[in-house]
Amino acid sequence: MTYFYLVIAILFEVAATSALKQADGFTRLWPSLICLIGYALAFYCLSIPIKTMPVGIVYAIWSGAGIVLIAAIGWFWFKQPLDIPAIIGLSFIIAGVFIVNLFSNTVGH
Repeated sequence: MTYFYLVIAILFEVAATSALKQADGFTRLWPSLICLIGYALAFYCLSIPIKTMPVGIVYAIWSGAGIVLIAAIGWFWFKQPLDIPAIIGLSFIIAGVFIVNLFSNTVGH
């Protein structure tokens, strides 16, 4: 269940960050509510894996996955292009998340 809550936290964070752009500086009601509720739920769900996993590992997975997903949403949804250095950098983030999960003894499988 630890990874389930971590995945849910990532999804809420990504939804909230996507709504943040649409909130237009919190001047639009519905995107602002999605943003605030999404972040609140993301942090609640994030607090659960931190009970059994090291905070640095949880945060690295959460932020790394969030960065990559937000970049992909920006590329596809908001038509924000990614150049080759950005794609290479995002690939390193993905590789880092996989390395931590597959090879680190601190993850707590």
